[in-house]
Amino acid sequence: MKKTLLAILSIGSYAIAAAQTAPCSELFISEYVEGSGNDKAAEIFNPTNNPVSLSNYRLVRYSNGSTSGSDSLQLSGTLQPGDVWVIANGQMTGTQTSPACSPALQAMADQLGGAYPDPLYWNGNDAFALVRISPYSRVDIFGKIGEDPGTAWTDVFPYTSGQGTWITYNHTLYRKVNVQQGVTVNPTAFNVMAEWDSLPNNTWTGLGQHSCNCLVGIKEGAKSAVKMSLYPNPSDGLIHLNASENISRIEVLNVLGQVVYTETIDKADLRRQKQLSLTTLPAGMYMVDVRFENGQELVSKINIR
Repeated sequence: MKKTLLAILSIGSYAIAAAQTAPCSELFISEYVEGSGNDKAAEIFNPTNNPVSLSNYRLVRYSNGSTSGSDSLQLSGTLQPGDVWVIANGQMTGTQTSPACSPALQAMADQLGGAYPDPLYWNGNDAFALVRISPYSRVDIFGKIGEDPGTAWTDVFPYTSGQGTWITYNHTLYRKVNVQQGVTVNPTAFNVMAEWDSLPNNTWTGLGQHSCNCLVGIKEGAKSAVKMSLYPNPSDGLIHLNASENISRIEVLNVLGQVVYTETIDKADLRRQKQLSLTTLPAGMYMVDVRFENGQELVSKINIR
């Protein structure tokens, strides 16, 4: 869920007119899903040393070349250092012209979008921005606001759909590890491949974690002292927990932060391996919070199918 990261300056960048925020100092978009039908999602990454309240942020879509926001989504929750927040399209029932978002994709989300119109109904030709509400700032821009590229932005200048390969349509895009900050000034041209790696349509396996060349502080440094793995993930609810230290307590939380499973292990029965039986929990994304005998604590994300 979290990563131990190193600080290296990003070389590739969009063409912009002014300096961006300081590296590793502000949230940015780390993954973009533009899949079949309404299978849309975004992942937000916190590269800073501190928890960030998402109530001060929103996603704003600029549809079909609009220069003003067409719709927006207020974010919620708290994003921990080095962690990600996944937002997916919230449509659960479909029609012939507007299918439901895949339940498997929705299960990977920390937050679902709202009813149409909503930013999570974007297509490959829509720009959008991650906006900090106070003090107001666009902290990351995807696409070029005010430009309708046709079907999608591409990999050949001027990066509109008249030439090159469509990149922002029916693709998943993953932010390159050397990107340390968002694009804060509308680009003169949206060169997708400068900051994004392209994955095939309906590829979601990377959602829920992000690698970035930023240092995220003491918590991540402490994490290296204890190793933990949870498998299989996704799972049917039977999960194996292996760790390098004795486990003293386990809590499982749902996406609302509610504790849905807890277990405290007697000191005489401390161990480094544990099998969790979570088969009674509804399908979805959960956080597993594990405390160890040495006082350290790790949190990891699991997907129950």
